[in-house]
Amino acid sequence: MKLNVPLRLLAAASLAAASFLAQAADLTVAYQTTVDPAKVAQADGAYEKATRADISWRKFDNGADIIAAIASGDVQIGYLGSSPLTAAITRKVPVETFLIATQIGAAEALVAREGSGIKTPQDLIGKKIAVPFVSTGHYSLLAALKHWNIDPSKVTVLNLAPPAIIAAWKRGDIDATYVWDPALGVAKENGKVLITSGELAKFGAPTFDAWIVRKDFAEKHPEIVTAFAKVTLDAYADYRKDPKAWLANQSNVDKLVKLSGAKASDIPLLLQGNVYPLAADQVSDLGAPTTKAITDTAVFLKEQGKVEAVLPDYAPYVSAKYITN
Repeated sequence: MKLNVPLRLLAAASLAAASFLAQAADLTVAYQTTVDPAKVAQADGAYEKATRADISWRKFDNGADIIAAIASGDVQIGYLGSSPLTAAITRKVPVETFLIATQIGAAEALVAREGSGIKTPQDLIGKKIAVPFVSTGHYSLLAALKHWNIDPSKVTVLNLAPPAIIAAWKRGDIDATYVWDPALGVAKENGKVLITSGELAKFGAPTFDAWIVRKDFAEKHPEIVTAFAKVTLDAYADYRKDPKAWLANQSNVDKLVKLSGAKASDIPLLLQGNVYPLAADQVSDLGAPTTKAITDTAVFLKEQGKVEAVLPDYAPYVSAKYITN
């Protein structure tokens, strides 16, 4: 049966569809090669289904590049560590921290290459250490040197992105690195772990990864941010309900390997080395604890000359309003 639909209605429907598609496509999400349960949801298209958005996923090698992309407006939602996040907020990049992605443990570490002559922390003096600048690894490296009473000027710290660290490590151009997977896995093949971020946290230098959103995007599309957070937290709950069963599902491991570049054999240790806060924890964490952690990080970065000043209040850049139980 043929329907006689007025042309003006067809035109209006076409315009509405075009407007919806344009709006749906206007969401670019920056992610990194960290290992976390939510990457299964990313691989399965769960975020697109929940947000009803056509998401463009862009892989980045470090948080500094993500901040630049968010500041320019090219990216609306991004995943990054507490150090680049703190640096960005201190420079008043208009973002909100809406989810603590992970409290970093063994997933980031300082590794010394075999044959470098580094047996103890003091052996780092005079050596070349590679790390992405203004990353959580950089913050942790400086915190570790401070803990060991090693003057940073007595080591050569090189600013390299993770892919460049892998290449430099394989060539033998560097003696040590503070990094995450897949570069961490490569380094551990013929290197010795001197300290992990989890161990550093016990010495008063905790680090975390977070999901952030541009404030203007969140104001226009709060439902998308809320749905995005829920998908992530559902993935965390699924993993934490029974980690052994979760890891026994080879499909889960395969998806993490694909998106992170980590070895399948390393996935269990990397997951167990971090803490993935559930919804109830997020509500409390996305307040004074996170604000304090960012403030402490800012103070440290200022001492190291990485930021010019510390803001009087970081609370406006942290929000739990997108968390639903």
